[in-house]
Amino acid sequence: MIVPLLDLKKQYQEIRSEIDDALRRVVESQYFILGPEVEKLEEECARYLGCRHTLAVSSGTDALLLALMALDIRPGDEVIVPDYSFFATAGVVSRLQARPVFCDIDPVTFNLDPGDMKRKITSHTRAVIPVHLYGQSAAMDEILRIAAGRGVTVIEDAAQAIGASYRDGRRLGTLGRAGCFSFFPSKNLGCFGDGGMITTDDPELFEKMHILRVHGSKPKYVHKMIGGNFRMDALQAAVLRVKLPHLADWTSGRRRNAAFYSRLFREAGLATAPGKTGFSVADPVLLPAAVYESETGSSAGAAQSPLYFHIYNQYVIRVRERDRLRNFLSEQGIGTEIYYPIPFHRQECFADLIGAGKAACMFPVSDAAAEASIALPIFAELSEEQIGYVVKKIEEFIKSMR
Repeated sequence: MIVPLLDLKKQYQEIRSEIDDALRRVVESQYFILGPEVEKLEEECARYLGCRHTLAVSSGTDALLLALMALDIRPGDEVIVPDYSFFATAGVVSRLQARPVFCDIDPVTFNLDPGDMKRKITSHTRAVIPVHLYGQSAAMDEILRIAAGRGVTVIEDAAQAIGASYRDGRRLGTLGRAGCFSFFPSKNLGCFGDGGMITTDDPELFEKMHILRVHGSKPKYVHKMIGGNFRMDALQAAVLRVKLPHLADWTSGRRRNAAFYSRLFREAGLATAPGKTGFSVADPVLLPAAVYESETGSSAGAAQSPLYFHIYNQYVIRVRERDRLRNFLSEQGIGTEIYYPIPFHRQECFADLIGAGKAACMFPVSDAAAEASIALPIFAELSEEQIGYVVKKIEEFIKSMR
């Protein structure tokens, strides 16, 4: 059996006529950069997310970069980021010649550890970027409280988390001063190329980002600021407008699949509950921190909380002998990925930020996650038969290692 990590062709076949009509509409209009399609997408996303302003941009990376530019992040400023995330979270800080300050992560959720964040704040700290990794919220109450007490701006990296929520259904990306989303094709809501979005309830920040999006020009050819080309094209907006109404169903499918994985892992005796910080003889597989038993929101495990609504952009487990398991699964026709194999503190480009000989002991949880985590197929169209096959093969591998 073949089980790909992601199969976008299945999704496309379900909405093919809608997509084709939308693309034809753009081609016939010959309006390809910004314009009515982008404006309508911004309006629809604002309603969906429950925020005052949205700004469609060229990528999730550019969303982060533009938000920091609008905050006037400059050389000498510090921006706190989790040590374990996609490279863009820290890379955009360095591109502005500011200093990314790495924090270790929570051992259960893999999100930024508020306690370490508090310890890392200095008089040079201007912002913090909590990442809602894999589609589950960071500990936003504590992060927002600490940041407010020290005058630090919170910019949410919600690149993997559109549709996820925190406390009474508040959508992620609307809790900080700005939220940044990615529409990379593999995301829960993906376009046919690169695309991103910034959200904010701050009208002044929105207006500044709106100007910076087009090289800092307002009116046309008049530049009081230096911005960039961060524009979304109309074709991507048209695709996203078709997909957005389907997002809730796709999210339900991912959550259903996550719950089924959880049940099968437990029935196989490979795990008893999610949310543990380390392996045991009884639990060779550590499940994600928020695997729900049902679509109603009832949950299992001490790490569960009604504050979280996980959308499973990725379904990530932790196992011993991760690399050997990945090779074995590949031989069985099962696609996997590692998000992420090298934490920021071990990246060569950031070596000058850490200091010689210090990396090995500064971020133990991040290191552990990088060594043991593996993402399994979780897309909404995945069948129960395919999920059962994946769990069966993992069980075979673990038994062979005993």
